[in-house]
Amino acid sequence: MTFPTTTRGSRLLAISIACALALPLGVHAQSTTKSSAKGNAREQQLEQRVNQLEQELAELKAMIQEQRQATTQAAQTAQQAQATATQAATTAQATSTKVEAVAPNGKPTFSTAPGMSVALHGFISASAFGQDKTFTYGNGQNAEIPAVPAAANKGSLSGVDVRNTRFWLDFTGAKFNENWGGGGRIEMDFFGGFNGTGAYSQQQPTPRLRQAYMDIANPSTGSTIRIGEQWDLMFPLDNTPTSLSHIAFPLGFGAGFVGWRYPGVVWMQDLNHGSDGPKWRLDVGAFSGNWNGPNPSGGTNTINYLTAGNANFRPQVEARLRVADKDWLAYFVAHYSSLNLKGVNGSFATPIKDKIDSYGYELGGQWKPGPWTFKGLIYSGNALGQIFGAMSQFGDIGEAGGYVQAGYNFTPKWSVNAFYSQANPSQSDVRRWVIGSSTTANGLLRTQQAALSLQYASGAYELGVEWMYDKLKYQPGVHGETQNINGNQVSLNGLYKF
Repeated sequence: MTFPTTTRGSRLLAISIACALALPLGVHAQSTTKSSAKGNAREQQLEQRVNQLEQELAELKAMIQEQRQATTQAAQTAQQAQATATQAATTAQATSTKVEAVAPNGKPTFSTAPGMSVALHGFISASAFGQDKTFTYGNGQNAEIPAVPAAANKGSLSGVDVRNTRFWLDFTGAKFNENWGGGGRIEMDFFGGFNGTGAYSQQQPTPRLRQAYMDIANPSTGSTIRIGEQWDLMFPLDNTPTSLSHIAFPLGFGAGFVGWRYPGVVWMQDLNHGSDGPKWRLDVGAFSGNWNGPNPSGGTNTINYLTAGNANFRPQVEARLRVADKDWLAYFVAHYSSLNLKGVNGSFATPIKDKIDSYGYELGGQWKPGPWTFKGLIYSGNALGQIFGAMSQFGDIGEAGGYVQAGYNFTPKWSVNAFYSQANPSQSDVRRWVIGSSTTANGLLRTQQAALSLQYASGAYELGVEWMYDKLKYQPGVHGETQNINGNQVSLNGLYKF
């Protein structure tokens, strides 16, 4: 065992050597004393010396034992310190990883450009459905109105639809200048059609772009400018009917309320920014136009902006006044656009007149007293086919409609919802612009839609069953008698939000 080279250690070593040399001398002196009385004094001196050495030897042993204990304790302390340091390093690394993966608000994010963050959100939707008619806009999750004529719409069908599945990226943290910043959104679902027309296309829906816009905002003034593809102001984005099956094509869409997505620009201005009480906001927007034609037979002129809605750069102009508090909201919207039915090059023959004025008004709201939720709106207008008005019939057609829905949460997780909507185009306008003198055209005169659903929500999951019913009044051809057709759909639905 190695001892430290200190003065105390040298002294202990010297005492040990002295003891080792003195003990034989002590034994020899004791023998000599027994044989000679004259050595008594020397014997006593030697005995005292031996006692002294024994005492010093005992002290030396005690010191050696103390040194061993101190060395062992130091080694244990060093091991514990090393283990603690290792654990601390591991914890620090895990904490660092967590901080990089989770933003301060707790939502998962990842970084892109300097100062920017991106959040991925969306939901997975699946509906197993059965229906007794083929529906307009599609079947399954986008069924709305029974297809006509009734004589050709026979037979039931069933399937599983996942096209509501949606995801989007929210971008935040962008800087425009010292006062203005913002972000943006890219949003997609799978209602872009099917992958071809083959036997396996139904299981391969095609993605479609829903929204793609940028925001430039000033937090100090409550001003936001939104540029890009977005919902127009007539669409009740924060007041759509509750449903787990009809999400991308909500209940009543084109059959009780109107609206569509367009590239455009919207100015959103808080009117009482920073004050208490209800929040007032004014939105003003201009959107790209569209129309069905002017070529009566359709064709390529409906593609690449060559429609009556894009002639002479006449955008759709809309304004919305919105007020919201903790458990209610209300809004009023106005819409206007001008349509040149001769088209972009002015060469197409017009069916009745050259120009149409499209206008519309909408009043809606929502109220949540306790476990109840009430939603609804009413609208009226003219030539609203470009935003799914008049059941997507294009022409100088006046109309009115609306919807109401009542929901009740009888437990925190269980709820029931009842829905009703109606769209009433002017029958004389439909006969003039849609049927005309045709014996084969079908004019849609009125639709009434009802739905009832039971839903269960827990965490990120929602499950439910829904029944939807629609009754359509129509006229087949100029000489046909008005007829009614109704259709039913029952669906089992699941939704997972992320």
